[in-house]
Amino acid sequence: MLRIHTAARFLSSSVRAAHSTTRRPLILTAHKKMSTISIVSTPKAPSAVGPYSQAIKLGDLLFCSGCIPLDPATMEVVSGGIEAQTEQAMKNLQSVLLAAGTEFGKVVKTTVFLKSMDDFGAVNAIYARVFGDHKPARSCVEVARLPKDVLFEIECIARCVAGPQSRL
Repeated sequence: MLRIHTAARFLSSSVRAAHSTTRRPLILTAHKKMSTISIVSTPKAPSAVGPYSQAIKLGDLLFCSGCIPLDPATMEVVSGGIEAQTEQAMKNLQSVLLAAGTEFGKVVKTTVFLKSMDDFGAVNAIYARVFGDHKPARSCVEVARLPKDVLFEIECIARCVAGPQSRL
């Protein structure tokens, strides 16, 4: 890191003069190369039901779109209640994470969308089992309606670090 007095000799005399008279801190910024954005897609998870990607990778971060409980083979909502739908959506999320080279243990933030907050306990039990001792930041909200009238949806942000370990 450059000290201000070292960096100041590289600046124009007018900038040095302005800095010395105003006594404001001189802030120097280094320009880093921007990370590339790449699309993550896998046939092991349902294809997007709209104009978006399953996930976007930016540097070592992965931004996963919402995963709903569709069977990837049929693109139909799985039968059963909240437990079956939560399990399927979590499997779909795991497939996207694995396709990006990461895992549940590298998830830093999730957002869970529920059709009914009455399902919170059942969802929480499955969520706790899937994430194990890892406890990412989380928001959980009840919504009026979800795509295809499902009961559960989950999205996440994760670090892309190799070493998948399934808890499903």
